[in-house]
Amino acid sequence: QVQLIESGGGLVQAGGSLRLSCVASGRTWSIYAMVWFRQAPGKEREFVALISRSGIITKYADSVKGRFTISRDNAKNTLYLQMNSLKPEDTAVYYCAADLSGRGYYTASSNYDYWGQGTQVTVSS
Repeated sequence: QVQLIESGGGLVQAGGSLRLSCVASGRTWSIYAMVWFRQAPGKEREFVALISRSGIITKYADSVKGRFTISRDNAKNTLYLQMNSLKPEDTAVYYCAADLSGRGYYTASSNYDYWGQGTQVTVSS
């Protein structure tokens, strides 16, 4: 079992920045890739970014490429998402998730075993 707790969400003006954190506990030694997804009201959950266990491999959705940076500190069991140049369309609940099976680097939510409860990000225009 792995527990994931996100924090760092809030209200920010367009063009601003936020940094999300996701702290893992439990079987953290079993975690491979980690990801961020988001879900806006009335929309499906969508992939934002992923990072490999070593941090060497990262992937981003086209909509956030160049603005968001995913990173992780395995010593602290913490995943981060630095979000810059935020836009109103970034408004969503952001979720972190972990792969404990070593499936690879996939953007589909079904590849991730454990999920956090989400943190709200609201970007005003």
